Amino acid sequence: MTMPLGKALLTDPVHTKSTAFTRSEREQYGLRGLLPYDVASMDKQKERVLGSMRSKNSDIEKYIFLNALLERNQRLFYRTLIDHIQEIMPLVYTPTVGEACKQFAHIFRKPQGFYITSEDRGSIAEILKNWPEKDVRIVVVTDGERILGLGDLGANGMGISIGKAALYVACAGIDPAHCMPVMLDVGTNNVALREDPLYLGYPYPRINGDAYRSLVDEFIKGIQARFPDALIHFEDFITPHAFEFLDYYGSKVCCFNDDIQGTAAVTLAGIYASCRITGKKFANLNVMFLGTGSAASGTAELLVAAFCAAGLSELQALRRVWFIDRKGLLTTKSTSIKPRIQRFAQEYPEYSFEEAINYIKPDILIGATGVAGTFNEAIIRKMTQANQRPVIIALSNPTSHTECTAEQAYQWSGGQVIFASGSPFGPVHYAGEWFRPAQGNNAYIYPGVGLGVYASSARLVTQRMFLTAAEILAQSVTDQELNAGAIYPSLTRVRAVSHAIAVTICRVAIQEGLVKTKLPEDLDSYVKSLMYDPNY
Repeated sequence: MTMPLGKALLTDPVHTKSTAFTRSEREQYGLRGLLPYDVASMDKQKERVLGSMRSKNSDIEKYIFLNALLERNQRLFYRTLIDHIQEIMPLVYTPTVGEACKQFAHIFRKPQGFYITSEDRGSIAEILKNWPEKDVRIVVVTDGERILGLGDLGANGMGISIGKAALYVACAGIDPAHCMPVMLDVGTNNVALREDPLYLGYPYPRINGDAYRSLVDEFIKGIQARFPDALIHFEDFITPHAFEFLDYYGSKVCCFNDDIQGTAAVTLAGIYASCRITGKKFANLNVMFLGTGSAASGTAELLVAAFCAAGLSELQALRRVWFIDRKGLLTTKSTSIKPRIQRFAQEYPEYSFEEAINYIKPDILIGATGVAGTFNEAIIRKMTQANQRPVIIALSNPTSHTECTAEQAYQWSGGQVIFASGSPFGPVHYAGEWFRPAQGNNAYIYPGVGLGVYASSARLVTQRMFLTAAEILAQSVTDQELNAGAIYPSLTRVRAVSHAIAVTICRVAIQEGLVKTKLPEDLDSYVKSLMYDPNY
């Protein structure tokens, strides 16, 4: 690719170094007179970025600032994000991305990603040629119908695809040129959005039925034709569509659903790691879910596979998993059970949530409701009565929708809880002691899986890959972190975790006969060589 010159170079987000261009480069590229005198290193630029970001009065202002940085200087954005990931990731993804999606049309600055609407039917393969990059390896696609715990946000959901794509780069080192955020804008049933004069999406009710499915199918086939090596990452589809597409395409297309499989793997990893704290045997655990959506049911299915791998029969594994919904414990007597959950219904009295904890005494309680406050004081105290070290994983995000806060969990359990959440919480001071809650962020899983699929050119993504990813993540937690009650590693090590997951994914792909070409023997070095390092 020919390097642009002069002003065009300075405004090219991929190639610009801004004030870091050297004297000789300024001469070579026609930049003399276009920059101030100082040759400012990336470190100095990064210091300026952090100062400006921290001066903003709200997280959404910081999000807007960081997004603008991405649009004007890609390498500087990713370098800053990687080096300060604990501070910045909550600003570019959960929880701030939820607010950014709600305000998307009002804070819009510059087009990012790729939009497909109902009016593109019959032309999707053709318009995909408009995407400037030729070697796309990761496609993050949403239809905006179930954005986090916020519901139908229509085209505003593009913020999710953009955020997830950015984390593939930051957390696993996949080159930005290989990542494509996509919005299937099939309308919205959110009337307030449609009536917003600034709304940028397709301003009609959602299409559904065969019209919707055929559009999705045309998109999948278009991606396969245009980008045959691409992994399709489904994100924030409503539960019926999420499972439908995964079941239909999972065995024939290189794809996965992060809400189902990514969430499942990161949760399973937390359960594995918690056993290192409690001393309990994994195969003996009783796990209870509050919620019956895609995250809960997907995690339960992977959990059953993990129990079977640990030596249990499928029937024994199913008897280790319990579900609670609005009416209480799901049993064989319950009515209106979702098809995906039916096999988990047990021959048991129809207890309330509190009664079920009393009688079943679950070792692990997992929340996937999207409803704040569902893990109330009574629930946390009953879990603490049943367990010396209760494990509570509140998956729902953003933070405003989590089942309980970290502070509540520690206070109500008398500091005994092993707590993790989908959204980040800061340190909690209780009874003279500091607790540092862990975040069960899917960013520990899906970027590494994506890197492994990219490195191996695997034809499919399998359940074994996610089981293996969960094992690697759990093994990555240090004894020091466990001693502090954390069941996930520090985010500062997420790239190393992603690398380890990717290497293992390559091995699984080879064993399962899914690779297209022979891979190098030194997988560690090979995967590392593929990882994007944003420096000048």
